[in-house]
Amino acid sequence: MDFSSVWDLVLKNAGQTFYTVTGLPFTYQVQDDVVRTSRTNYRLTKRDFEKAFERMPLSGPGPLNDIVRGPSYVFAILNKLL
Repeated sequence: MDFSSVWDLVLKNAGQTFYTVTGLPFTYQVQDDVVRTSRTNYRLTKRDFEKAFERMPLSGPGPLNDIVRGPSYVFAILNKLL
C-alpha cells in the first residue's frame, strides 16, 4: 500500500473511534491536511503520518517519538487502518 492510499483511509475514517495503546478512546477530524484529535490540540500533519508510515509496521508508538508529534495518536490511527 502506498501513502496516498493510507492518507485516503485517514480522511475516510475521520470521526470514528480509535484507541491508544493504553486504551484511551479518541476521535479525530481533518482540516487542510491537519489531524486534530478529541484528546489534544496537537497539530498532527499529513507529513507526520507519512514519516510514521515509512517506519511501519511497529509494535508501539515509542519509535515515533523522535519524528512526530503525538506519536500515540498517529500510531493508533495507522495501526488500526493498516
